[in-house]
Amino acid sequence: MDTNGSVLALGSMSGTSLDGVDAAMLRTDGVKIEAFGDTKYRRYSGGEQATLRAALGRWPDEDLGQAPDVSLSAHVELLLTFQGAELVGFHGQTLAHDPQGRGTHQMGDGAALAQALGVPVVWDFRSDDVAKGGEGAPLAPFFHFACAAWIGTTVPLCFLNLGGVGNLTWIDPNKPAPEVDGALLAFDTGPANAPINDLMMQRRGLECDRDGALAACGTVLDSAVTKFLDHPFFRRSPPKSLDRDDFATALDLVRGLSDADAAATLTAMTAASVKRGMAQCPIPPDRVLVTGGGRRNPVMMRMLQDALSCPVIAVESVGLDGDMLEAQAFAHLAVRVARGLPTSAPSTTGVRVPVSGGVISTP
Repeated sequence: MDTNGSVLALGSMSGTSLDGVDAAMLRTDGVKIEAFGDTKYRRYSGGEQATLRAALGRWPDEDLGQAPDVSLSAHVELLLTFQGAELVGFHGQTLAHDPQGRGTHQMGDGAALAQALGVPVVWDFRSDDVAKGGEGAPLAPFFHFACAAWIGTTVPLCFLNLGGVGNLTWIDPNKPAPEVDGALLAFDTGPANAPINDLMMQRRGLECDRDGALAACGTVLDSAVTKFLDHPFFRRSPPKSLDRDDFATALDLVRGLSDADAAATLTAMTAASVKRGMAQCPIPPDRVLVTGGGRRNPVMMRMLQDALSCPVIAVESVGLDGDMLEAQAFAHLAVRVARGLPTSAPSTTGVRVPVSGGVISTP
């Protein structure tokens, strides 16, 4: 593999929504996106989801049950279907995130994956950042910077990822590199889909509020949204990050509501947290490009547009794939690690100096 030129890299992502594994090919030199390649998705079965869900909040020294085997076998099964990858970026499955305390835990054995695939694997992207004083998240912003160059924008804009947790990346595309002062500001905005998904699972045995259908029938309880915004997280300055379950109390705020009103109120909480986060941007963005599962929820998208003063549109409007952007990000970051380039900076994770995180395992 020539780490000085372009590399055909394969990235994988399994998010806190626990729906499955995304995988995507990307040709990049770690700076510029040269071409997007094949993408595939491997859904977790109901039993696999239950196994992974049971391990949420646990650390490496705790009993993880069968979760490591479920995660590894799913990744191997999916990634072996790709051909030609010179390098793999393996995010793993986040089970616990406490950067100011115990650290961060992305379950996954990159060395075992490298042996199974016969290709070098870059993994454990977050630990070095946390060890150097950073939050370890979010990590996609350096890829968002490359995406801004790829779409040819010349004015500041934001990427908003609505997965289990929401995170925002503000970008000045006129800066020469993502680690340069003023190029990026990134942080978690608050919960996104996780509380809604948990509500649906608890009350209806469903994975999510598909297309926002339930929320569309409900009425928002504004007082619950106000109480939600009293959380100390919103008084912290960015960069900052969250664990998936840091806002588990959001479900308590809707406990007495009907299913529809609860779904509508939790969706409104996501929009309110993004609005609060947007006030932190150095310059108002020209537009907000939305990625992740939340962009498929028309109620959430409408609430966001009502809350923000600029266009809020799915990343597909600029030719990107909102289902695969994070998998592509870890392909891009893997190449950066192989080249010794930074993957995080003070403005994205709060780390003291730019860090090239990640461990490289060879077969």
